[in-house]
Formats: sequence, structure tokens, C-alpha cells
Amino acid sequence: MRVAVPLPVAVLTLLAVSVAHAQTTPPTTERSGTRTERRAQPRVQGQRVAVDPAKLDVDDGDTAIVHWTPADAETVRILGIDTPETRHVPHDIPYAQMFGPEARAFAQGAFGTATKIELERASTLDPYGRTLGYFILNGRNYSVLVVRARLAEESVTRYGDNGFPQEAAEVTAAAKEAGPLPFESPGEYRRRMRDVSRWMKSKGLSPDE
Repeated sequence: MRVAVPLPVAVLTLLAVSVAHAQTTPPTTERSGTRTERRAQPRVQGQRVAVDPAKLDVDDGDTAIVHWTPADAETVRILGIDTPETRHVPHDIPYAQMFGPEARAFAQGAFGTATKIELERASTLDPYGRTLGYFILNGRNYSVLVVRARLAEESVTRYGDNGFPQEAAEVTAAAKEAGPLPFESPGEYRRRMRDVSRWMKSKGLSPDE
């Protein structure tokens, strides 16, 4: 027959404190930290701003750079869309995704032929410090154009309308009309490429080998 031995008061107190701490301390996640904190947009926001077409460069299907002056370049992550990836070795994307070059070529054509470009900025920057915004080309939402071309996945469902309910609704409607896409979700592709990049770095390999 076992006899219960009372625990010392000090041990009971320590256990109580430990339980209380476990209940009140929030779990740590990979998203915690400064990288996911959004800073306020320091430039004009919530209204359309004219952009000189000659001062805009296309990075890929969902990113463009506006060179306001030689010393002032604004990188814009275009809202409402996620296009297939192009090769960005510094960003751990050693190989282009299928339809990535096509999406960039579409953007180059759309922006290159536009005679009037306007930018609508959201109130916050993205986690990497880039502007979040919509581009309006000759009165038409670029995000809708690239979705209709079936070269972009709509991202409104995942990230919300970012303060632009009308533009976001146009994008989701275009995605519904476009139907299934011929490429893997860019987010999933990025995750796979990060694994590939880590493995290649561990072996001392470059993407060209």
C-alpha cells in the first residue's frame, strides 16, 4: 500500500508558477519578429498618383520599380495578384517557375504600351518594406488584366482587399472567370525552391551546375 507524501510548499509554489506562465505566455511562431511587422506608407496613399511611363521598370509579373529621381526608387509589390516566379538567386529562387518568364513579358508589354500609368498605394508597406499598390494602365487595373491572361493567381482571398474593396472585387471576379491556372501556386513554388536552395548551398553548388 502506497502512502501519499505531501510535497513541500516550495515545490507546490514552483509548480503553480510554471503552470501560470505556460498559460499566459503566447506561443512563438515563425511569423513573429520585425520582418512581419508592417510599417506605415510614408508616401501619398489612398489616391491615384501619376507615374511617368519612362521612369518605370518591370521586375517580374507582380513587381515594378518607379524611379522618381536617380536617388529615389520605389519598389511596388502589386496588390491582388501572385504571378509565377522568375529566377532570383539572391531570394533563394535558383530556377524560374513555369510561366514565370511569360508573366514578366506580359507585364513588360502592358506597362511598355501604356500611355497613362497611375499608382494607388495602400496605407502600409509589405514585410520587406516595399510599397503595396495597384497600377492603373490607361484606366484599366493591371492586376485584372494579368489575371484574365491566366498568368497570375489572385491573392485577395488570402490577404484581403488592403483598403481597396472595388479593385479587389474586380480581381476576384476576373479570377473566377479565368478558371483553373496552368501553373503551381507561386507560394508553394517559393517554399520548394527555398528547400532546393538550402540543399544546393550545403553542397557548395550553384544554380548553373
